[in-house]
Amino acid sequence: MPVAEGGCLCGLVRYAVQDNPVRVTACHCRFCQRATGSAYHVAPVFTEENFSVTQGEPKIYTHISDGSGKALYIRFCPECGTKLYLSLERFPGTVGVYGGTFDEPNFFASRYPISKQIFLASGRHGTIVPEGVESFWGHAIDADDRLIESICFSQPTTLVTDSDGRATARSNPRNAGTRGTSSG
Repeated sequence: MPVAEGGCLCGLVRYAVQDNPVRVTACHCRFCQRATGSAYHVAPVFTEENFSVTQGEPKIYTHISDGSGKALYIRFCPECGTKLYLSLERFPGTVGVYGGTFDEPNFFASRYPISKQIFLASGRHGTIVPEGVESFWGHAIDADDRLIESICFSQPTTLVTDSDGRATARSNPRNAGTRGTSSG
């Protein structure tokens, strides 16, 4: 029995997840801003074996990442164009779902808060980063797959964008160090 289900605007493509997300990532990179039309992409991440398309067949758009040079595979409805989920060459075996496409989009947010925020340096001016969330100015791992040290804000923090479009924090973070294994 699925834990949750979702799909596109027109109902042609449907999916189900069989377990809870392994993490929830908020990505502030320019690609995710463009892909979502929003300040950032909220992606509950699932293992491939716990995600399935249950109806229809999504189309695939392949995009090469400016950062890693590796492919992102974005699945979307061929009829209405709704982006549903993506997979990444860099992180095989996982699927990042576009959070707003769940039938009940609060199913993961209420039980699994954002576990990390990435690419804050590209964040939109005025975006508020919650306290206590593992955060990164860029990706959580470098091009050689080494963990990058995270920051963790001690209070809700507003991103402020400079004239070059780079975001900085309006308050001072306390260094949280690297916690656990970051993978995407």
